[in-house]
Amino acid sequence: MKIAVLGYSGSGKSTLAGKLAGYYRIPVLFLDTVQFLPGWAERGREEGRSIVSDFLKKNDSWVIDGNYECFLQKERLEQADRIILLCFPRRVCLYRAVKRYLRFRGKCRESMAAGCAEKFDLEFLWWILREGRTGQRRGHYREIASRYREKTVVLKKPGQSDEFLKRILKN
Repeated sequence: MKIAVLGYSGSGKSTLAGKLAGYYRIPVLFLDTVQFLPGWAERGREEGRSIVSDFLKKNDSWVIDGNYECFLQKERLEQADRIILLCFPRRVCLYRAVKRYLRFRGKCRESMAAGCAEKFDLEFLWWILREGRTGQRRGHYREIASRYREKTVVLKKPGQSDEFLKRILKN
């Protein structure tokens, strides 16, 4: 099983990816751990692509969490047996991001690079409310859902995500 989890910041991509990886007992790659180095420094694109490429080559099954077109998104989507798009409303993503910040403030989550303590700043707020939801980005998700229609699930509310996960866990 190969699963790509994409969606808006704060929608629960990492949580869902971790649960799916645990259920299927397959490796998970959180792309934020590829993008960032300690102290929130950004990793070079070529090095990041190499990390993702190696992960894809080494694993017959996987869950990959994150958007990052620059990290072989086309290849990931083509190889995936299932693509899950979490397209929750802004208010839901904002609430979840704040809740995550309060839970992990000053700590590093499993789905984040080592040395990157949880933070919530104006730049991230703006990303959740505006920059992460431009017409181009929304169009990109629509294009993915259309191009890979037979293997894509679009979840627009947290309840849909919960039901999706319950169905999988029953099988």
